Amino acid sequence: MFDALKKRFASFIGRTEERALEKACEKPEPKLSVKTKVKTIFSKDIRLSEDDLEDSLSELHLSLMQSDVGVEAADYFIEDIRNKLVGVEVNVSELHLKILGSLKETLLTTLNAGGSFDVMEKIKKGEKPYVMLFLGVNGTGKTTTIAKFAHTLKENGLSCVLAAGDTFRAGAIEQLEKHAQKLNVKLISHTKGADAAAVIYDAIAHARARGVDVVLADSAGRMQTNVNLMDELKKIVRVNKPSLKVFVGDALTGNDAVEQAKKFNDMVGVDAVMLTKMDADAKGGCALSIAHAIRKPIVFVGMGQSYSDLKPFDPKWFVEQIL
Repeated sequence: MFDALKKRFASFIGRTEERALEKACEKPEPKLSVKTKVKTIFSKDIRLSEDDLEDSLSELHLSLMQSDVGVEAADYFIEDIRNKLVGVEVNVSELHLKILGSLKETLLTTLNAGGSFDVMEKIKKGEKPYVMLFLGVNGTGKTTTIAKFAHTLKENGLSCVLAAGDTFRAGAIEQLEKHAQKLNVKLISHTKGADAAAVIYDAIAHARARGVDVVLADSAGRMQTNVNLMDELKKIVRVNKPSLKVFVGDALTGNDAVEQAKKFNDMVGVDAVMLTKMDADAKGGCALSIAHAIRKPIVFVGMGQSYSDLKPFDPKWFVEQIL
């Protein structure tokens, strides 16, 4: 998992350390034993210059983009790391920790750019019913994520009702119905082609009348560039005023997921992100790119096929995986 990013950052650290050691050895002390020379080198303080980092930063920039990190995000990482390292005086023996610390700080700042919050805490403290609208294109695992989150709610002692707001595809309604039956939760649905806003409105009315804690609303996702879809989503938001709008992205689609997140955020607004298939993501750049692009918190990630495989996202855990 995240093998590509892990290799990229390891290569950057190694190359930077190598250049620093070369610099520290440029003026070796004469007539010293090898042991003393090594000890002397590692006791030196050095100041990394722009030239010292140029090659390794250029390589890292290209490597990040090859690992599904978007150009804008890659530019930001490189500039931030450059600012943290160029001109800083550091002991050779502490260089590794300095580079590693700078990388961690940059990555965590990116992942925390949208702030962080505990979804369960918000639900418990929020007005009932707490309405969550799930956004995303077809095929990202949006409906399955809704089912997984319904399971998570039940595990936390919260009741929920599902709203089949993707009325564009009959298959989407049937898929959500099967999940509802397996989870033993109520599904509110209309026929294919019905008004999606009305479906969700009915689900909210059902929840309010029966004291249900949360409404989980599906929505259509035929294409993020489809004007009619975006108009439909705007109507859903206008009519139902969801408590939380969640973008669901497929981590394996890389920069496509980033562009989708940008479009949904621009058109209807996104409050939080859930990423699917993180356990199969060998590159790892998608999470960083989305966090940088829309500045919204990643709250949950899919780490497997079962209902229990939706896990809270921890930025520190993510950074540890790649560094």
